[in-house]
Amino acid sequence: MKNLKLFLIGLTIVLSNGCSPELESVNYDEINPAIFPQSEDDVQALVAAAYYPLRGAWWDGFHTTSERGVMFINDATTEILMGDYGVQLYATYHSYEPIHESVTRFYDDFYNKISANTLSIDLIENSSVNDNVKKLGIAEIKCARALLSYELFDMYGPLVVAPLELLQNPLEEVPLARLTNDEMVSFIEQDLLDAAEDLLPPSETNYGRFSQGMARMLLIRLYLHQKRWADVEEQANLIMEMNYYELEDDYVGLWDVQAPVDSKEVMWAIPADYAGTSENQWQLMVLPSNYPDKGGWGTIQSSWKFYDSFEANDIRKTNLIAEYVGTDGVTYNRNNPGTNMQYGPIPLKIAEDVARTTGITTVDIIVYRYADVLLSKAEAIANKLGAPTQEAIDLVNIVRERAGLDDILLTDYADIDSFNTMILLERSHEYWCENGQYRSDLIRHGKFSEYNLELTGSASETASHKVVYPFSLERISEGKGEFLQNPDYN
Repeated sequence: MKNLKLFLIGLTIVLSNGCSPELESVNYDEINPAIFPQSEDDVQALVAAAYYPLRGAWWDGFHTTSERGVMFINDATTEILMGDYGVQLYATYHSYEPIHESVTRFYDDFYNKISANTLSIDLIENSSVNDNVKKLGIAEIKCARALLSYELFDMYGPLVVAPLELLQNPLEEVPLARLTNDEMVSFIEQDLLDAAEDLLPPSETNYGRFSQGMARMLLIRLYLHQKRWADVEEQANLIMEMNYYELEDDYVGLWDVQAPVDSKEVMWAIPADYAGTSENQWQLMVLPSNYPDKGGWGTIQSSWKFYDSFEANDIRKTNLIAEYVGTDGVTYNRNNPGTNMQYGPIPLKIAEDVARTTGITTVDIIVYRYADVLLSKAEAIANKLGAPTQEAIDLVNIVRERAGLDDILLTDYADIDSFNTMILLERSHEYWCENGQYRSDLIRHGKFSEYNLELTGSASETASHKVVYPFSLERISEGKGEFLQNPDYN
């Protein structure tokens, strides 16, 4: 299972040149839809193509752990990560604008994969392949389409989603407008509801593939985004009723070089390898060049503000490296940061992979875990009622106890504001440097700009419209008045 490869098969789904940039078409020189797919292997080729852009590759993987990945940029807009050049600088000070390709590229490079998935679903639906194979293949592709759609929606707001009839006529140039917010939510929601119905249960799902639990976890994230508290609670209950997921005893061990293939906490992870098929570059990103054993580029740091927010005995800060002795014999820490720790500790998160011979490691990229279900349900219960309950507090304490912390008491968080401040802190401590979702958590509670001002002071360029990233000027121009920029980006 560990060596599951997410690869692009002979199937070639290419962006047509000279037609609407929103439209993705099949290259009929390579694929004849009248005869493809014909077998389970053909369906798996289409499924593999759907997973392909979601992997951890630097060049074309949405979940790369480098500066080209969603976690890196999203966590860098919060107190979890800080940087002083490149996309990390724009994110740290909320100074991103439409001219910054390192910010706009996530949409530009990946929006057309949604169309590719739409075409793949249609190919499978109209094939003569066994119905059970069809159903599972379509479910996986819908989950992939929903995951990518949700993450781009979270970053940019509503997207262009090309209808199938236009995708099947790629030479017809039709500039398309972005969906409304409600249309975007409905599109993602329906994909996930369908996937949750037809995917395999987690007990039968191969490591690295989508399960019913993963589809429902994504529904939780979508419903949190929309503050649909009752729906969050319902999905959390459905996941808990599977009687499969549980927390691991060892939080730190989840990111060891031994992949957690048998973990009942991991809901979806991306396998990584040394070959670069799907790689984890995080050590290369965060370790300074003078770090003992094997250094890196030191492109990003955490903040001392974030480090200080942890309780002293919280095991979740274990791999926030606050001191090290460099290869030059110098001890680097808060009092002697050099240029490696001036913002904060080294946010390693994953195990030190001393066996690595290049800049990448085999530590797998965990994207969603069961702990998220527990904290999301706690938040939903409290916000649905307008006040926390003992059940909500108990759910938080399950996560805290694994972190080696004392239980919190309902009497200390009796009102909704104090509870939400606490739940945001717990979420940041639990999920730092995983999938970048803490940014969305701050936005949901109206704290995104407030926390940035506290972190960066007068240097901050935050504003209310910075809760979404801008689109590129190229996309706006190609939209011919139909594709509108996010408000207040001039």
